[in-house]
Formats: sequence, C-alpha cells, structure tokens
Amino acid sequence: MTARYSAWMFPLPSPVAKNFWTMQGPARFVAMNGLLQHIGLIRGIALAARLVIKKATQAHADFSSNLVLRDMLMTKSNAPPLFTCALAVLVLALAAPIADADSVARTLDAPVAVSPQYDTTHVYVAPEDFDRFTDSLIATFGGSKSKQGVFQVTPTPSQTISQLVFTPVGNVSVFGFKTPIPYPFGVERTGYLVTDMDTAVRSARAHKADVVVSIFPDPIGRDAVVSWPGGVHMQFYWHTTTPNYAPLRTVPENRVYLSPGSAGTFVREFAAFSRGRVVSDDPRAPGIEIGRPSDTYRRVRLESKFGKITVLATDGHLPFPYGRELTGYEVADLPATLSKATAGGVKILVEPYTAESRNAAFVEFPGGYIAEIHSAAANSPITPSK
Repeated sequence: MTARYSAWMFPLPSPVAKNFWTMQGPARFVAMNGLLQHIGLIRGIALAARLVIKKATQAHADFSSNLVLRDMLMTKSNAPPLFTCALAVLVLALAAPIADADSVARTLDAPVAVSPQYDTTHVYVAPEDFDRFTDSLIATFGGSKSKQGVFQVTPTPSQTISQLVFTPVGNVSVFGFKTPIPYPFGVERTGYLVTDMDTAVRSARAHKADVVVSIFPDPIGRDAVVSWPGGVHMQFYWHTTTPNYAPLRTVPENRVYLSPGSAGTFVREFAAFSRGRVVSDDPRAPGIEIGRPSDTYRRVRLESKFGKITVLATDGHLPFPYGRELTGYEVADLPATLSKATAGGVKILVEPYTAESRNAAFVEFPGGYIAEIHSAAANSPITPSK
C-alpha cells in the first residue's frame, strides 16, 4: 500500500497503534478492533463536517450548531487519548474550510439594496409617444425629468431614447428604442440599484434566481438581468459615480402576478435576498382587487430597502387590465390625482373602487403604460360613478 493511501486509511492511529499484526487469537482481534473503531469515528466526524460545510456554502446554514458540537466533543474527559489526539488534529484541519464557508455565506447574505428612490419602473414606449408619456407622468404626479439622450443600454448593438422621470411617488426609467429591442430586454419590470454587482448576482443565484443576462457594462456602470421563480424579471444596475436622488414622498409597490404554486417560493427567496419582511399575507383578499368582486385570492405584501412588492397569487383568470399593470402608486388624494391625470391625456381603465382600507383605480398613460393608483380610503373618499 502506498504512503498516500496509507495516510488516508490510517490518518493518526498508525504511528501509535498496538502491533496487532504480531499478535494471535483474541488479543489480536481486540487490538485490531479498537484501532478500526477509532478510525471509523474519525472518518465519520470528517464526513459529517464535510456535509455541514457543503450545506452551509449552498444554503447559508448557521454554523453555530456545528461549533457547539465540536466544543462538546472536545470536552469529553473520558475520551481515549488516541481519539482525543486525532480529533484535535481533525478540528484544526477543518478550521480553515469552515472559516472559508462562513466567509462565503456572509458574502452571499451581504445586503445589496440602497433605497427605494433608486429603484425605477422600466417603461418601453414608441419613440413617437415618448414625450407625451413623460409629460403625462409629470402632469399626474408632479416632478421633473433628467436630460434626454440616445444611448446603447444593452450588451448587443441597439439605440434607444432614454430619460429618467422623477416623481414624489416613484421614479421611472423610460426607453424609446429606435432599433429593434434585443432579447430579453423589455420584459424586466424594474431596475434596482445595488451596492455591489457581483455580490448581488451571486446572492440572487443562491436564492433561486436565474441570471438571464450576465453582467455587462453600460455608459455609466454595470448591469445584469435576473429572473426569479415564477418568471419575475428584474434588472440590477450599479453606477460608477454614486447617484443622489431625492427621497420619495411615498414608496410605490411593484405588483407581481404569480400562480399559487410559485408565489410562495418567490416570496421566500426574494425576502431572503432583499433582507425584507412580509408585511401581510392574506389568503382571502377581496377579489375586487383583481376584477372579480365575488371571489377571493391570496395577496402578500413585502417591504425591503429595495421598496415594496405586492404579490397577487391568482388562477390567471383575469379580466383586462388586471395583471398588465407593473406598479401601484400611492397618492394623498385619489380623485384629485385622477382629475390631473385625465387632463394630461391619461385614460381611466378601472373606475375608483374601495377595498379594505384603500381606494384604487387603474389608468393607462399615452404610449400604453398601465398603472394602479391608490390612496388611503379615509383620506380621499370616492363618489361612486353614476
């Protein structure tokens, strides 16, 4: 047997083992059995430690229980000297891999969100509708626009008009492509600013997101597109120069429609990724919110430093325009906001209704962007349509 395999088969006992091979009868059996028992214990501990490390790296396991177990084993006063010696060396050998696994887990779990004002809804409109759309947003919610320009914002050749619209109830990134839109751009709902792009992508992968567009440079930083369970596409972006946007008056909600089968996975994984929390989980939310007044459905609301997400778990039997809206905007006075919106060329698709503690309506802006707008019912009572 070579030295390599001898060292693996007999990691520590061989230098101090009784020379059972020179013995005869029961004495030989007892000596050999004791040696093999110790080898089996050491190999079993090593295997358990390797499995724990693997699980921790892949699923961010808490290593505290492993450390407690290690301490308990080390304090066994009646352990055989051979076993104690071997275990001490084993623990020292495992220290470095465990530290590395802890480091990986901390990196994957590092927070990457910045603040809701840096998270924008992505809206794609035809170039001829671009200015009408941005003007109608300002007319409805107030705010301002960034300087308009033409850029390549995809990893493959393309040209788009691009502009940011800043409103007190949520910011919007507007794109008007002059060329065909490269796949899969146009299906992402939002752009989330992250503190570190590489960490964000690794963490998203660890939380069951698929990276559908790997990291690529843009004119002002880096981007990637991920798809969460249920097919929820989001874009991550990072700026070379740190942006500075004014805080929002109210935080908009990203409205995500999912099947009952994928809603739970998305909620669990995105909440863990974003370090967010479930604010409410109503399995019998009023169906009027999805255009079916006589039914109920499951509604989950999440909050994190990225902002708000409302998950609507339905059977997919939805009348238009439910499911077509990307964002819900909270305003102080719904009737007043709708009045300004219609004056700015916005169509009301769903007249105001009351559900639980909010009044809401659905609107369509020039260019086809559909949104939900809501306010607290106590703040802005609505008059039923005649």
